[in-house]
This record gives sequence, structure tokens and C-alpha cells, in this order.
Amino acid sequence: MALGRGEFVKFGISLFTSDRGIGPASAARGAEAHGFDSFYVPEHTHIPVKRVAVHPQTGDVSLPDDRYMRTLDPWVALASAAAVTDRIELGTSVALPVEHDPITLAKTIASLDYLSGGRVILGVGYGWNLDELSDHNVPLARRRTMLREYLEAMRALWTEDEASYEGEFVSFGPSWAWPKPVRVPPVVVGAAGSDKNFRWIVKSADGWMSTPLEPDIDGRIESLQRMWREAGREGVPRILVLDGKPDVDKLRRWRDLGVTEVVYGLPDRSEEDVLAYLGRLAEKLDGLRESTAVG
Repeated sequence: MALGRGEFVKFGISLFTSDRGIGPASAARGAEAHGFDSFYVPEHTHIPVKRVAVHPQTGDVSLPDDRYMRTLDPWVALASAAAVTDRIELGTSVALPVEHDPITLAKTIASLDYLSGGRVILGVGYGWNLDELSDHNVPLARRRTMLREYLEAMRALWTEDEASYEGEFVSFGPSWAWPKPVRVPPVVVGAAGSDKNFRWIVKSADGWMSTPLEPDIDGRIESLQRMWREAGREGVPRILVLDGKPDVDKLRRWRDLGVTEVVYGLPDRSEEDVLAYLGRLAEKLDGLRESTAVG
């Protein structure tokens, strides 16, 4: 499912996985059957009961959804999805690599990519829940540097026959690590569309995933693309926009601005209800694709 004009806009699905409602395998299989291009799940290892971290959506310490405290492990969830699908890409929206050992995480991601035939997209975040990060002994003021090192170290393990890395937070000597991923997973950063975040993305990632309530999407896309060119990066950044309700004018505008993928969330309901929703959404997007196609 795509939007014409040579360069295609893909459509993805995001499921806030939990221990209730539709499971990731059924949701991914349904999304693939309805022509969607990608399937994303989030990550939270735990949610500390006593917190000072403000949620970006609520503006205080309250949570907008109790699934935050019920979230499935993203890699187990995506492995279950990989086992019942053949084509759809499998991603995180977003994972928190600094809450893990980078060598072990590199092995997990490489194994998933290998077993799925090269379908992994690594969406990462710096982490808004500072209390959660603190429980993992992440130095909060250095979490961006820590994430950069983790990604560099994992890429080394994914691409080099004898990988090694020396940094502030990650250090290991020449090592063997197989399997290698079929495709080195592209890295997209889910974060606010600020110049600070875009500078980080241009240096250390392959693209940007918008936040659910991102203001001025169009202007932020143009800023990222300008900074990408000015930094001398080849090609174009991956740009994933989290959307609420499909709209033909909006999708046409985003396509023309260079958005590569638009992602829609699934409701927290039964398998029957969610699969019916996927069918309705796919039908609407197919209609919009016809409306936005040009020559």
C-alpha cells in the first residue's frame, strides 16, 4: 500500500502491546494481510510507582494509558510476529537500548533480523521516564552519549568479522559475533522535532519518528532535511510520522515533503475488534492512495 509519484509513502501499524487485548502475532499477521508495510511495538521494562518524571503527553507524572505498566518485551513480541508473517517490517516505537547490555542486545536484534529475513527497524528513544532509566543505572545527563555509543558498538558487532569498541560506556576487545543481520537495521529516533534532536539524528541515526502530538510537522521535516544536506549525509533521512486520522490533503502534503512512512495506532480491544478496525483502516487508506496518486 503506497501513494504513487515514484517515491512511495508506506503505511505502518503500531500496537501498544500488553498482556490484554490482541496479541502481537495476530496483529502483525492481520496488518500484513491488509497490505500494511510495517508493524511497531514499544518498550518499558517497568514503571516505578513513585516518579518525578513528567510524561510528555499528560504534562505531569500521571500516565495516559495503564498499558505502560503492562508492556510486553518488544523483542519477544516481534519474534512472535516474525514467526507468522513473511513481508511486513518489524520495528520498535521505541526501544530503550541503554536499559540493556549492548552486546547482548546486539545479539538479540541480529538474531531477529536474521530469522525474519532482514525485516527489523530499530526505533530508539532517549527515554522520557527518568525514574525508569535511573533504576537501570543510566547517568541521566549522559544518556544521549550512552545511546550513541551503544548504537556504534552494536553496528560494529553487526558488520565486522572481528568487532571491537572503546568508549565511555561500552568497551570490548576483538570479538566474534554471529549471526550478522541480513540488513543492518536502520535506526530512527523517536523524539521531539527540535534542532538539538535533529543534530543528533544527522550524526548518529538514519531518520526520525515524530512524537504523537508533534506541532508543525511540515516545518520540522524541512528542518531535518536541510540539516541532513548541510551535514553532507548521502540520500535522504527516513521520516516516520505518527498519524491519528487519515486525511487526503495531509497525506499528499507529507508525501511531497518527503515523508517515507505514516504509522497508525491500534485500539486496545479484542482480536475480533482490532482485525475489523484494520480492515476499515486499510480500505480507507486504499481510497486515499487512489486520490493522491499523480501520473
